[in-house]
Amino acid sequence: MMTEPTRIPPRDDRGTQPAPWRRPRVVLWTAAGAAGAATLGFLVALEIVARGYGFSGPITEQSREVIFAPESGPLLYGGLALTMVVLTWRQRLIALGIAAGVDVAFFLVRWALDADMNFGNGALWVVLGVAVLGLTRRTGQERLLLLKGTGLGLLLVAGHKTGDTWLLITSKTRATVLDAYVAAADHALADPSWLVGRFLNATAPVSTGILHVVYGQLPLAAALVGLYQLRRVAVERRFPAHHLVRTFLVIGLFGPAIYMIFPVVGPVFAYGTDGGVWATANLWPDVLPPVTDPQPIPFDGITPRNCMPSLHTAWAVTLFIHSRDGSRAMRWAGTFWLVGTLTATLGFGYHYGADLLAGVVFALTIETAMRCSAHGWDRAGVRVVALGTAVFAAQLASYRWLPTEMAARPWLYGPLLLLVTGAVIYAYVRTARAAREREPKPEVPGQRPAPAEPAEPAKAVGTTGAAPTGTDDSQDPDATDAKPELV
Repeated sequence: MMTEPTRIPPRDDRGTQPAPWRRPRVVLWTAAGAAGAATLGFLVALEIVARGYGFSGPITEQSREVIFAPESGPLLYGGLALTMVVLTWRQRLIALGIAAGVDVAFFLVRWALDADMNFGNGALWVVLGVAVLGLTRRTGQERLLLLKGTGLGLLLVAGHKTGDTWLLITSKTRATVLDAYVAAADHALADPSWLVGRFLNATAPVSTGILHVVYGQLPLAAALVGLYQLRRVAVERRFPAHHLVRTFLVIGLFGPAIYMIFPVVGPVFAYGTDGGVWATANLWPDVLPPVTDPQPIPFDGITPRNCMPSLHTAWAVTLFIHSRDGSRAMRWAGTFWLVGTLTATLGFGYHYGADLLAGVVFALTIETAMRCSAHGWDRAGVRVVALGTAVFAAQLASYRWLPTEMAARPWLYGPLLLLVTGAVIYAYVRTARAAREREPKPEVPGQRPAPAEPAEPAKAVGTTGAAPTGTDDSQDPDATDAKPELV
């Protein structure tokens, strides 16, 4: 008795099974195009605003470095390093050789013309060359990979240029600063900047020397962690869904916008010698500022209003989070950089304690949003983002409109500030831990995927043997061993 033959799913016009990932890939291309257009529009708007105040914006500053002496050679080579994660080792050596050769040629020409000397043009040329190579000599997934690498390298430089432009805009548009309000609110936290500042003065120059390196080389530490997370891109030909560089760039791009809402220059400027004639008094770090009715303080048009929130704190927190997936040495380094950065921001008088709490909440909120945008939004992620946004807004509002009450009742408002910040930390840790347990192994940054156990051959209903279907069970989204493509 003959059995009914197994039905084979219809094939497409190329003789292959319909790929379930084609429609999501179209969605990804559409989302990537929308994100690119939004980023370009943001940069153009910032360029126009900067031009209105008499200085060039991020697009002009980055474009001129194709020919003229760059402001930061290490930054451009950092962007090249991020771009090279998509290249093989042979291609990386060739890229570095070309970059060095171009820089030597520029050096000789500038030396002959007695022009400004710096390096980094070669790195930018190679990054742009990778984009040209992807557009003209590659197709499909390889083209997308090269363009992603180029975008990552250029965004690192653009993020730095955007931050500089934001800081110039804050100094030109915010004639007064709100340091008196934050200093009064900081009494509820026992004035940590004054305490740590006196400690560093007592332990200088050893402590200050170490902390200056930690504070200044935070971008280098972040680049090393990011390169560790992206080290297998060239082998796997795909980016991890989420990594440090994404959150780092978003914090740097949008964090300075808060400076426009809450302009603060820091205790070393508002109450110290670095403020010059604009400082209210020379108090930091030896004498605590008086608790009086705070008023906006007129300040110069040069000093950036870059305190609220502390982006150095936000970056250090992000670095600490992403170093948890690395080796033991990397985890210790992430902890050291976090503690060192917090100590430096306070001890050098760059920030108040209230800035640091706002920076922590800001970082965890952005990190959760970026993780959810990569892996999908769920109820827990939405709750953390909503909680972080509410707490951050409440912090800024209390610093602005309740500073005297906070200073008068430190026994109430100090623990309350720490409690709400701790609530955001707890919510993030709980949500991130649960999400990490649900993620497939290949999506864990910096780790190789665990080898899949061989699956038993599928049996067709009503037949004695397996029927070839031409499909791979790993593409089944409901299969337990499914490996979703990382973008």
